[in-house]
Amino acid sequence: MGQLDGKRVLLTGGLGTLGQAQARKLAGEGAEIVILDRPDSENAAARCAELGANVSFLGCDLNDLEAAKATVQAEVEKSGGFDVLINNAALIINRPFEEFSLEEYEDQIRVNSSAAFALVGVCAPAMKEKGWGKIINFTSVTLKGILDGYVPYVASKGAMLGLTKSLARELGPFGICVNAVAPGAIVSDAEARVFGHKAEEYSQWVLDQQCLKTRIEAPAVANLVAFLASQQSDAITGQNIGIDGGW
Repeated sequence: MGQLDGKRVLLTGGLGTLGQAQARKLAGEGAEIVILDRPDSENAAARCAELGANVSFLGCDLNDLEAAKATVQAEVEKSGGFDVLINNAALIINRPFEEFSLEEYEDQIRVNSSAAFALVGVCAPAMKEKGWGKIINFTSVTLKGILDGYVPYVASKGAMLGLTKSLARELGPFGICVNAVAPGAIVSDAEARVFGHKAEEYSQWVLDQQCLKTRIEAPAVANLVAFLASQQSDAITGQNIGIDGGW
C-alpha cells in the first residue's frame, strides 16, 4: 500500500530531471500521474511508460494559457478531477538584465507563474467538492538574491510565492493545502545546459554556499513533494519549504 493510492496527480514539466524524479516517486506510492509537458517532447509516451505503468502524457504548451486551460479541462471532464496539482514546469534563462527583451520577461512570467494560476482555476473545483486537495508550487533558492543573470526567472518565482500564500488562505476552508518547494542548486539537465562549460567550478561554488557539503539531487526533492502530496502533511499550508542543503 502506497501513501498516495487512488490519488490522481497533474504534474507540469514532468519530463525534466526534477519532474521525472517526482513522477517515479509518486507513481511508486500508488498515484496515477498525468504528466503535462510540451507536445513536441521527444518520445514522451515512452519516457512516461518508463516512469511507471500508471504514468501518462498530456501534450500542452504552457505558453498558450487559454489552450492549456482547455486541454486540462477536457482531461478533467474525461477522466475526473485531480487530487494533487504540482506546478513544476519552468523556463529559465541566464543572461544580464539588459539583454532580456520585454517579451522574454513575459514568457518566463507566463510559464513559471501565470500557468499555475490558470491550472489551479481548472483543478480546484473538484478538490473543493471532495473537501481535500494538494497544490504544490515550485519557487527557488534564487529568491534569496544570490545569483546574477536571472531577473525574469526570479521575478516569476516571487510571483509564485505570493500565489502560494494567497491561495493557501482562500482554499484552506475547503480542505486544500497549498505549499511551495524551493529547491537549491539541484543536479539536473537544466544545470548542465547553463553551467556545463564550467561544471566543476560551478559545483564547487555551490558546495561553498551550502551548509551541507554534498550536491542535492532530484530524488531528495521528489521525497519532499511526495510528503506534501500525502495526507501526512494535511496540517501544513502556506509554506515555502527550502530543500537546498542550507544556503
